[in-house]
Amino acid sequence: MKFIDLFSGIGGFRQGFEKAGFRCVFSCEIDRKCRDVYAQNFGEIPFEDIRKINPIDLEYFDVLVAGFPCQPFSICGKKRGFEDTRGTIFFDICKIIKAKQPQVIVLENVKHLIHHDGGNTLEIILVSLEDLGYNVNYKMLNAKDFGIAQHRERIFIIATKGKEFNFSQLKVKFPPKLRDFLDETGNFEILNKSEYTLIDYPRKQDSGLLFVGYRNKGTWKTGVRPHTEHLSRVHRQPNRIYSVDGVHPTIPSQETSGRFFIYIPEEDMVRKLTLKECYRLMGFPEDFKSHPITGESYKQIGNSVCVPVVEAIAKEILNQNLLSKELNEPHRKTEEYIQLMLFN
Repeated sequence: MKFIDLFSGIGGFRQGFEKAGFRCVFSCEIDRKCRDVYAQNFGEIPFEDIRKINPIDLEYFDVLVAGFPCQPFSICGKKRGFEDTRGTIFFDICKIIKAKQPQVIVLENVKHLIHHDGGNTLEIILVSLEDLGYNVNYKMLNAKDFGIAQHRERIFIIATKGKEFNFSQLKVKFPPKLRDFLDETGNFEILNKSEYTLIDYPRKQDSGLLFVGYRNKGTWKTGVRPHTEHLSRVHRQPNRIYSVDGVHPTIPSQETSGRFFIYIPEEDMVRKLTLKECYRLMGFPEDFKSHPITGESYKQIGNSVCVPVVEAIAKEILNQNLLSKELNEPHRKTEEYIQLMLFN
């Protein structure tokens, strides 16, 4: 069972698919620092530029995976599918798909893709894959439903040669608590009590987040309602404090200083989440070698894909028998029979 890893980053997709028994036969990533980390962990340097790939030179593979960048397409609402993707990175993915016709395609992106360019981007992606001969399904998946204490929503688009991928068969788990992913000892960065404010009567949100306080930052207070200071623009997500009895908010790529602060009730302590804990909250193994520059490491893990989510998808591809070429034969024979009858 072979797959290729496009826009591979530091290897989140590869971690998940290899855990499910797949073998990677090609990887591609344009960011030099990500390629360095990928090479450290997988023993190979990814190909640099997807635009320079000759699909004919690629080894046969069963599955194509890609956490591709989100770009607007130049032609809006024409529903020309594959033709509409010209001039974008997605067009390069389509060229590979058209040439190699893998059994399954797994694409991942931020949840904003649904609304990107007024929905035009997602529509063209779906129509393009259908034009290339695939049945397509997509769904928003949350890391907290796959054994990870992080509220992280991402859209997954899965295209198949046979029956559609059934997302309802993915095995979900009850959200764990953040405390289960933390180190008990270490050189922690602890906030002084004068540096933060805890709110009264915190309430766990439907997302699993348990907001308990915020860091004290100078902000405009005139006209601000009591107990809503944390909603100020100054108090963006990195300045908010969440309890370890809930889940953690999405780890973003923009926060390169890692300002993620958590509250431990039994110790009445607020401390910063460590880099190691961030990688753990993305499902990466304990022995994973991150980039030596801390800021770059925070950026890379924030850009990555959650490993357990990908692993669950990879296992379900096997469970649903989506790699079997025989699965498509009845459909083709039926279509040929209908065409023959019409011709006669």
